[in-house]
Amino acid sequence: MNIMSRMMMPLIRRLDPEDAHQLALNALQLGLGGVSDPARDDPALSIRAMGLRFPNPIGIGAGFDKNALVVRPLSRSGFGFVEAGTVTPRPQPGNPRPRLFRLTEDRAIINRMGFNNQGIDRFAVRMARLHRVSASGWHVGAKVPVGANLGINKTGADPERDYPLLVSRIKNYVDYIVINLSSPNTPGLRDLLEASRLKSILDAIAAAHPERPPMLVKLSPDMARDDIPDVVEAAIAGGAQGLIVTNTTISRPRSLRSAYATETGGLSGRPLTPLSCDTLSHVSRAAKGRLTLVACGGIESGADIVERVRMGADLVQLYTAYAYEGPAILSRLKRETLTALRLQGFETLSDAKGTALS
Repeated sequence: MNIMSRMMMPLIRRLDPEDAHQLALNALQLGLGGVSDPARDDPALSIRAMGLRFPNPIGIGAGFDKNALVVRPLSRSGFGFVEAGTVTPRPQPGNPRPRLFRLTEDRAIINRMGFNNQGIDRFAVRMARLHRVSASGWHVGAKVPVGANLGINKTGADPERDYPLLVSRIKNYVDYIVINLSSPNTPGLRDLLEASRLKSILDAIAAAHPERPPMLVKLSPDMARDDIPDVVEAAIAGGAQGLIVTNTTISRPRSLRSAYATETGGLSGRPLTPLSCDTLSHVSRAAKGRLTLVACGGIESGADIVERVRMGADLVQLYTAYAYEGPAILSRLKRETLTALRLQGFETLSDAKGTALS
């Protein structure tokens, strides 16, 4: 077990959630997140998607490293890929504190951060430092595929202008990009997931950047199920290679026990599992294998990972479970995933893909 998980996580869990998050970033910058060579991951966990090879399917979701401060330490702690952001064209402070709440009884988090970040200029400089490519094709600094999650500012935004601008600043430094249209904490952002508006934004990106890394769109779990087929078709027509399913939810399950359950913002973690799985099922059936799917929301065990892959996902992302357990969760998830595969009669994760849909 690495130093961060063994010694610091008990302290981190006692702190105010936002202060704890900053302490975790500081610890990772100091090299306390441990080191795990991706070349040693079991080949059964390897995934090929979007023309990229992932040594394992587990990524860190957007929101943890908004300013691309710890991409290298995260990649070396055992993740199969790392996504930094969400980053916006201009720096912005986000919403007033408190804006992050730990629902310990529910193994959940509510956040209304509001895309607080230092802006694309500083973000791009940090990502550029990781861009040196070795003969094997991996980023020398990161060793696993790296993505950037892109958003718009709360005020003065023009999505058809801003998303192409963001892509122009980052496209040479990442393996994939994510268009975030699903955070509940930026007013009006989720309206951009309407199929015709989504297509307009993707067309603007394609016109400005005919050559770019693979592009994904991050979806909301709160989408009307009848809208999903049109959104999937719009993503494909607009040139997206994948979808991230899903962001946080504004809904509140009745099962929540924490005193913070009524706080406004996006809910993530264990209570999101049924909703994120239901969304993934609908998206998988609409996509019919034409898009790379990244499952996110309530993933905290190897059985969860295999379940999402069987539902059509290629990859998965963590956020809340990582916040609760720290880097040690990665070795546990890999062991559990291999065990779950064997118990269900699969040799590799790729063998399991989509088998729950038939």
